[in-house]
Amino acid sequence: MDTNSVSPLPDAPLAMMENEKTPPGTPSAIDMPPPPDEKRYEEDPENAWNCGSWFEYLLIVILSTILLVGVLVLTLFWIIFYRGGFAWSENPKLQFNLHPVLMVAGFITFSGFSILLYRLCRCLKHIYVKLVHMLFHACAIPCIALGFLAVFDSHNLDEPPKQNFYSLHTWLGFVTMGMFVMQFVVGFFSFLILLCCENRTYNCRATMVPIHASFGLANFMLAIATCVTGLIEKERQMISAETEETALSTRSSEIEHYIMNSMGIVLVAIGIIVSVAVRRSNAPATAKVYVTERI
Repeated sequence: MDTNSVSPLPDAPLAMMENEKTPPGTPSAIDMPPPPDEKRYEEDPENAWNCGSWFEYLLIVILSTILLVGVLVLTLFWIIFYRGGFAWSENPKLQFNLHPVLMVAGFITFSGFSILLYRLCRCLKHIYVKLVHMLFHACAIPCIALGFLAVFDSHNLDEPPKQNFYSLHTWLGFVTMGMFVMQFVVGFFSFLILLCCENRTYNCRATMVPIHASFGLANFMLAIATCVTGLIEKERQMISAETEETALSTRSSEIEHYIMNSMGIVLVAIGIIVSVAVRRSNAPATAKVYVTERI
């Protein structure tokens, strides 16, 4: 063998070393970390609504609006044309008339629109829907407070003073007001204040959503029951106070009782239509849904 011949075997390590020195290529998409979650819209063909669904949706919106506004208008009509209008402490009997109007405005009209807008209005950003929802409830607070103060003062200033806090209507009213305050405080803290730490409070807010929704609907139904019992109590007082000259046979008294009965029927209808709207599976504000959950 020729001792001066060079073996090609040592060349392999040199080639490997040169390959190791070559710079790495551009990383592929597979090697890149996944992008962060973003709220984006995607088409949701499974929840796309047909003509029948749109008709049902519009019917619920129109009926609920008519009923929520109509019950307040009917209450105002009854008080102004049949109960003598309004006053404050100078006339306790007329001061009492503020109570049904303000309670219907706060507990029924404002709260009803707040619930329906939150459930049916999905064309806005969710934070805006939350703010509108809170705004309607905030408008209900002064109505409820003034309505409670009006009936309390009218009973104390009447001659002779009337007893407070004895009827079923009064007890239901206390429970309704307590639940309303609790719902407002919990909702304001859980779904607005906790948004300052959105990622860390996500699980807490997700847990509170069904609880807040269930108690909110229960509070609204309890408010309707309280209004109905108030109408029954007032009607009994009117019947017992009527003399033979102003008995139910007079045309004006008959119409007033019909109006009060109509108010009770409208309140029951509101409870039905709001329950249907809240339990509806989807609201067709658009044919798109959030990829990430809205809380």
